[in-house]
Amino acid sequence: MSSTNYESIAQKDAAHVMQTYGRQPVALVSGKGAVVSDVNGMEYIDCVAGIAVNNVGHCHPKVVEAIKSQAEKLIHVSNLYYTEVQANLAEELVKLTGMERAFFCNSGAEAVEAAMKLARTTTGKTDFIAAERSFHGRTMGSLSVTYKEMYRTPFRPLVQEEIFVPYDNADAMAEAITEKTAAIIIEPIQGEGGIHVPSGSYLQEVRSICDEHGILLIFDEVQTGFGRTGKWFCKDHSGIQPDIMCMAKAMGGGFPMGGIVAKKGITFNKGQHASTFGGNPLACAAALGSITAIKEDGLLEHTTEIGKYFMDKLREADIPGFKEVRGLGLMIGLELERNCTEIVDHARKHGVLLNNTSETVIRLAPPLVITKDQIDKVVEVIEQA
Repeated sequence: MSSTNYESIAQKDAAHVMQTYGRQPVALVSGKGAVVSDVNGMEYIDCVAGIAVNNVGHCHPKVVEAIKSQAEKLIHVSNLYYTEVQANLAEELVKLTGMERAFFCNSGAEAVEAAMKLARTTTGKTDFIAAERSFHGRTMGSLSVTYKEMYRTPFRPLVQEEIFVPYDNADAMAEAITEKTAAIIIEPIQGEGGIHVPSGSYLQEVRSICDEHGILLIFDEVQTGFGRTGKWFCKDHSGIQPDIMCMAKAMGGGFPMGGIVAKKGITFNKGQHASTFGGNPLACAAALGSITAIKEDGLLEHTTEIGKYFMDKLREADIPGFKEVRGLGLMIGLELERNCTEIVDHARKHGVLLNNTSETVIRLAPPLVITKDQIDKVVEVIEQA
């Protein structure tokens, strides 16, 4: 238990931090597995996981040890020099993804920016097509392909005039292509937009459309990557390869880390892009520790099994206003016929952290180590709400 109380933390935040976040009234101090604790010693089953970041659980021993060990040797050097840990991570990601080369940055929005720059320099074209309900980040480039108007309006003009088409509609994608189109950018499952899973052939159709028109396909796997859907990456369910893939969130096991991987022949030339902190030794060590944890703990198989259990329990539950459960692995959306804010508040007061998106959808993205007993408690609390 911390000697600092919640009120003093909240007051300091209000006085000194830019108020960009709609915070819930809780101050967290520690976590282990799928459980976090606040300054008052109350424990919560965490179904947010830092917004799909803590896939291997809070403070996984392999991630902690990797960070501690690396921090004692080398925390940061410039990318003007080689480091073995960065080379090892790049080699591992190439093996996991079937791509050829990686570029490292620090976040999902940076990964999207890198992908957009790479698509422009590769094709010599300028425009991107994105999907309605998409979310790709809040930087100026990524905002141009992020759908929600409230995010974009205050910052116009953006990098391009927006080109959005309905999700899960390949014909609409094809019709939107022009001579200026460099790439289609798409989430293989939409996260912020409300956990929308496309129909079985959609991603394959979009891949074929890109091939037919000679444009690139960018997958934003920032939220779906590193085991979240029961495979290393969501693309593996469809059996297709994008030309460029963005990753971040769970990549570093909780440590800030992002990157892109690209197919053979698609690469930056020297000086075309860079990141001071991208691929620093500490972040790379954390990522390798997280990948090791996923492998050695069997989290892909566990996620497939426990995700089905979670969705089945939600469908069987007596939840007022229930409309639909959708998702894959442990990326789950519970849609109701009402605003979910009160449910989120009730759950927090009863030891469960939830997040709602698109107002009527509860997004469930717990650490992949969550247990059946913990899921039972989560469903019970949602029922009570």
